[in-house]
Amino acid sequence: MLGQLLVSMECNELLDMMYVDKNGRVSKRRIKVIQVEDQSFKAYCYLRQSKRTFTIDHVLALVPIIKRERDVV
Repeated sequence: MLGQLLVSMECNELLDMMYVDKNGRVSKRRIKVIQVEDQSFKAYCYLRQSKRTFTIDHVLALVPIIKRERDVV
């Protein structure tokens, strides 16, 4: 997971992320990774329209968004 976050940050690509919060609620978010740390990362969240900090262990799945798909959405 950490490796995929670093690559998406370096390539400046968007990701769709399945995330579970501390209360166990699952959400799907489109993000752009800004900074990666040991246990967490900062990203712009298009769902909340703000910069957010996420815990890496709470990420269930990451899917890169290809340019063609980005243009449609």
